[in-house]
This record gives sequence, structure tokens and C-alpha cells, in this order.
Amino acid sequence: MLNNVTRHFNCVEGNTTLYALPKAEIVQRWREQTDDNFRFCFKFPATISHQAALRHCDDLTDEFLRRLSPLADRIGQYWLQLPATFGPQDLPALWHFLDALPSTFTYGVEVRHPEFFAKGDAEQQLNRGLHNRGVNRVILDSRPVHSALPHSEAVIKAQNMKPKVPVHAVVTASNPMVRFIGSDDIVQNQTFFEVWLKLLPQWTQTSTPWLFLHTPDIAYATELVDALWPALREALPDLGDAPAIPQQSSLF
Repeated sequence: MLNNVTRHFNCVEGNTTLYALPKAEIVQRWREQTDDNFRFCFKFPATISHQAALRHCDDLTDEFLRRLSPLADRIGQYWLQLPATFGPQDLPALWHFLDALPSTFTYGVEVRHPEFFAKGDAEQQLNRGLHNRGVNRVILDSRPVHSALPHSEAVIKAQNMKPKVPVHAVVTASNPMVRFIGSDDIVQNQTFFEVWLKLLPQWTQTSTPWLFLHTPDIAYATELVDALWPALREALPDLGDAPAIPQQSSLF
């Protein structure tokens, strides 16, 4: 699968590390299949972010970073995907965890607790704490998938799994990450993507954003890229030519 990605893209979202650490030989294989221009954005394991809630997990964190150390020079961003139960009262644990991480990497945090989207004290504290530490707030845009008609098993599953939270396009550090969760309705995806066609060029003036595109059914991923690329290229001319993705291939 990774060979398909490296032929057409320069980065990949490492979602599998949320569920389990890859074997050492797999990590080595990833290195062999990529070059120095390719970047990995790995999630911290759920044992750290969900089960331990960032507390008393130094050993788990060390093991995670050690396992992926062969890819150290190809890490685009390590990021925490925190559960909806991780709320304002847990911010001290987040600051303690982030402050203990190696300064050699870039980090991002994706939150899901409603208070972090309420534009009140909790969200201000979150954004200020991330900004002060140079940590990116990961931005989830799940509007397309939640606006889709639930007419397929893949869409229904995605609607049940993906959080329905407001899109707060906040830049707290130099590598904002946008996760665009598309539907299988291409026209609808293009409509929801219009806001990013305005924001991403603005952000590139002072930062280097990361953009990841998802679809409920991976078979639609190439169609999503093909549909969004012309407008994205127009907004960001330096992107170059569109990825020549074979229609039978998958993004990940």
C-alpha cells in the first residue's frame, strides 16, 4: 500500500499507530520504501491518548518514539487525537505531556470535547497553551460526511465514527493540519472545500499546512483528489501537476 502512496504523494497520515505499534521490521520497510523528501504524520497510540489520558505514560511514549526512530528524519508531525472525554479539566495533563516530549519534532493536537469548540475560556486556554508551546491544533472538517445521505454502509459507518464538531480553523503553530472528511458526493465535497481554497493560500504566507483527504469508502478517494485538485492548484500554483493516480489504486 505504501508504494502506491509514495508514487503519487509526499506524505501520509499514519493512523494505524493509534491502534498498535508497528513491528520493527515494518518500520524499516517503510524507510526503504520512501526517500528523504517523504513525510510521515503518525498518531500517538490510544494507550497514551485514550487509556492513560496522558498520565503516567512516559514508558509508553518512549517505546513509541523508539519504535519509529528509524524514520526520525522523515517525521512530518506526531499528533495526539484526544477523545471527547478529555476536557478542560485535563489541560494540565496535556501541558505536562507536551512539555516532556523531545523538542526535535513537530506536534499536533486534535481535541473533541465540546468545550474546546465553544469559544469560551476553555478554548482560549487550549489555543493559548498550544501557541505558547509551538504545537499545532489539528483541524477536523467532518461537515461533508455528516451532510451526506446515509445511503451506503460506508457512509453510515463514517457518520457513526467521525465526530460532528464545528470547524475552528485556528493556526496555533507553523504546521496546521487539516483533515477533510469527504463524502461520496463529489459536488458536495467541492462546495465544502471552498473555504480551504481561501484559507490555505493565506496560511502558506507564514506557515506550512498539512492537508489530508478522507472518504467513507476508500474507493472514492481518487475521485475526491481528482475533483478537488484543479481548484487547489489554482489557489496554490506551486503544487505542480496533479498526482497521476491509477483509478484502481487507493490513497492509503
